[in-house]
Amino acid sequence: MPIKDVFLPLIGQPRGPALVAIEKCVTVAADLGARITALALEEEVYERPKVMLLSDHEAAEAASSREPSDMQQLLNAFTNATSSANIRAQSRAGKVPADQIAAVLAEYARFNDLTLLPVKPHDSRTESIVEAFLFGSGRPLLLCPEHLAGNLRSKFENVMIAWDHSARAARAVGDALPVLQAAASVRVVTVADDKTDAIVQSGTALVDHLREHGVHASFETAKGRGSSIGKVLGNWVNSHGMDAIVMGAYHHSRLNEVVWGGVTKTVIGEPPCWVMISH
Repeated sequence: MPIKDVFLPLIGQPRGPALVAIEKCVTVAADLGARITALALEEEVYERPKVMLLSDHEAAEAASSREPSDMQQLLNAFTNATSSANIRAQSRAGKVPADQIAAVLAEYARFNDLTLLPVKPHDSRTESIVEAFLFGSGRPLLLCPEHLAGNLRSKFENVMIAWDHSARAARAVGDALPVLQAAASVRVVTVADDKTDAIVQSGTALVDHLREHGVHASFETAKGRGSSIGKVLGNWVNSHGMDAIVMGAYHHSRLNEVVWGGVTKTVIGEPPCWVMISH
């Protein structure tokens, strides 16, 4: 099924990397031929009302000197990006309690084919929002690393599938088919020190399946050599010039991910490129 409706959450502060990431996400949506919807949310904070008596002139000066809020600046950046990209777009904004932001965004994502999410490296709030999406939306997530946004390509010519033979990885491949079909090169990679018959058969079977969908992929293994799988994948991406990773999330239990780290946590913590992730 083609990707026709994409969702872009707008949260946080409108700093340079965040604004670049918004522009890059809009460009990706335009390349997919999709409509993009932005939802800007900020924390609802109760403040005791202050009574101030100002003259008309003073009130006008105060209003003109007031800077746009963070949320409005993010919305402005989105509007500018969509105008430049000539893409169908719509936006909404609202205020909700801080502890409900992730859940509200995940619920909204259910009505879109794909969510594009700018992420900050090693940021606990980002990780909690990603987790809410993975477990609460039922939809795939495309992570845009803000710290790399300026150098990311909006067209995914070279795509890597992180294949661990799991049901979640299979789900991710199915969700990513439109992206894989548009790519020039798709490489299925399994991290394993020993290239067993079972590993080769699984990778070969996936390549054969993809061929039926018009995706001509290759299969190979990458040696771990004692490093974590997440780090091995990141190094592989950098050394082979990959534009995006497709992967399944949380192969182990969530408790193990928290205690021991894990592939998902490593990649979310600092994505080496675009990461399309499903659960």
